[in-house]
Amino acid sequence: MQSAVDLARSGQAARRSRRQPMSWIALAAIIVSLLSLLPLAFIIWIAVQTGWDTVSALVFRPRVGELLINTVLLVALTVPIAIVLSMALAWLTERSDLPGARLWAWLSVAPLAIPAFVHSYAWITLVPGLHGLWAGVLVSVLAYFPFLYLPIAASLRRLDPALEDAAAALGLEPWRVFARVVLPQLRLAICGGALLVGLHLLAEYGLYVFIRFDTFTTAIVDQFQSTFNGPAANMLAGVLVTCCFVLLALEVLVRGEERYARVGSGAARHWQRSRLGRATLPCLALPAIITLLAIGVPLVTIGRWLVAGGADVWRFDEIGLALGQTLFLALAGALLATIAAMPMAWISIRAPGPLQRLLEGCNYIVGSLPGVVIALALVTITVRIAMPLYQTLFTILVAYALMFLPRALISLRASIAQAPIELERAAASLGRPPLKALWSTTIRLSAPGAAAGMALVALGIMNELTATQMLAPNGTRTLAMAFWSYSGEIDYASAAPYAFIMVAMSLPLTWLLYVQSKRMAGR
Repeated sequence: MQSAVDLARSGQAARRSRRQPMSWIALAAIIVSLLSLLPLAFIIWIAVQTGWDTVSALVFRPRVGELLINTVLLVALTVPIAIVLSMALAWLTERSDLPGARLWAWLSVAPLAIPAFVHSYAWITLVPGLHGLWAGVLVSVLAYFPFLYLPIAASLRRLDPALEDAAAALGLEPWRVFARVVLPQLRLAICGGALLVGLHLLAEYGLYVFIRFDTFTTAIVDQFQSTFNGPAANMLAGVLVTCCFVLLALEVLVRGEERYARVGSGAARHWQRSRLGRATLPCLALPAIITLLAIGVPLVTIGRWLVAGGADVWRFDEIGLALGQTLFLALAGALLATIAAMPMAWISIRAPGPLQRLLEGCNYIVGSLPGVVIALALVTITVRIAMPLYQTLFTILVAYALMFLPRALISLRASIAQAPIELERAAASLGRPPLKALWSTTIRLSAPGAAAGMALVALGIMNELTATQMLAPNGTRTLAMAFWSYSGEIDYASAAPYAFIMVAMSLPLTWLLYVQSKRMAGR
């Protein structure tokens, strides 16, 4: 009888402990979500305070129309080209007997290790007259197509070839089998990758400054740096945010609600690689040319400038200072973003529901905003309301946390999902306080996922430029800022060491992304 009473008491204690951390964690998640909405809300508030007459004068003018045309053309040309290129490379490396397929697969991911503005720096020093829309399309495709290649290749690995065999048995030609069977199953991967590429195009600054192509982001930074015209920059930011939301809506519309999971008895069998035969050499030319353009040109250009500059360009005192500040900001920002993401990640797994979906949606929406928009909002907030926080370490770390919160959230959510909730309940039933029970079980088990999320955030911070320029304290000089300073002075040789270090530090991340995509497909 006594044991039954003790069991009932322990069960009640476990239920109380579950309610207590849930209330505190949910409150923390709500606070983080509200803070993440602050930049967007402040831009709306500035528009209301400015008044419709001023807003209409700043928005409905020829300059905004020119920027909008540039942006629409850039996205409309770059994204389809990147889709076609990524699908061709993914099919060759995953579905054909292409010689060296694994090597070409890794080389198709490797361009992510090179920051977009380094791509542009390499091309503009190789071809000084490379300017305008088509130059932007060329460099953007080479810099961003891996964001499409990764999900498409991963999806191709997981597809069950039985459907393709059935379609072929009905007499459909190979290209029709691909169009009617394979392509619809790749819709989610294509839509997700295309959205990611489109958002990067809207947010990119350095790439388009090098090739002298005006976008909303370049115009916002110009307004901020040259005239500090708050209303004009904020209205441009509002139009840019609208473009981001249009991309999000288009992705939801195109993605649809079809079911993509295989249902049936048995397991999906592995597919046989298609034989290229006489087309082997022409097919080898595609990944070889893309590797040469996306990896060879930047690396050769950096190497050429390093050789031309000699030992003089390796100013180790400046490089050491920039490297130290970059690592400090990256680690501090990654730690803050991971801590901020923990409550949201916990309730998304342990307490899913309407509130959780709303809060998580807020984080992802704000995470899709360009860094220049978040930085501009924080600049305006600190200047108008909290002047002592302007250009302080606190402000730049908050900006990093808001910008890269989704990266930490995705990794944490996946790792928490693999930590059994029964361990939390067992720890609580043994009398441990809620936070200690959570710390000793779920948080410790999710440490690898947290470390992966921190690595993703840290690498994003290392290559971040616009927000760092606008928010960093006086005297801050990161690797990206030092590279930008020297390249802006046309001192490409002095900029080369910083480009080399950024690429070298980013390569391990791209390798981890490649390995992780293989593991997700069970390979």
